[in-house]
Amino acid sequence: MARLYLLLAAIFGGSGVLAGAFASHGLRGQISDRALATFETATRYQLYHALALLGLALLLWVLPPMGAARQSLGLAGAGFVGGILLFCGSLYGLSLAELGLGDLSLGWVTPLGGLAFLLGWGSLAIAALLLPNQPAPTGSDPISPEAEEIPATPGKPSPGA
Repeated sequence: MARLYLLLAAIFGGSGVLAGAFASHGLRGQISDRALATFETATRYQLYHALALLGLALLLWVLPPMGAARQSLGLAGAGFVGGILLFCGSLYGLSLAELGLGDLSLGWVTPLGGLAFLLGWGSLAIAALLLPNQPAPTGSDPISPEAEEIPATPGKPSPGA
């Protein structure tokens, strides 16, 4: 699942940048200011949630299997993907309707995408509550006061000495 979310983060991130460039250079002056603002909102939410998917992918990659917490993280990713497809997709369609490339009847889909985003964020919060409350293993967190000391290189004092 981590690999899938990483791939989707890359696809949604790259296509979000492309959509932003298209809005700025191809749509400005072609559609109304209101439609352009709607398109830019879709782009912004797509990029935000591409970053959220990237974070989820990294969490799923490094965290050991944890049952319910891992399932909740998976559900969060599904919510983010669904939100991008439904919320952002419908806003893109609404914006491009002025050019005959979209459909104004997509307006009813937008709130469903918003609910998918909320499902994603809520699932992420649940996963945070389900994660074990344990410190990182000794030596793996250099900021932690319990982290083991790095051995000194010959001829150099050890850190903290």
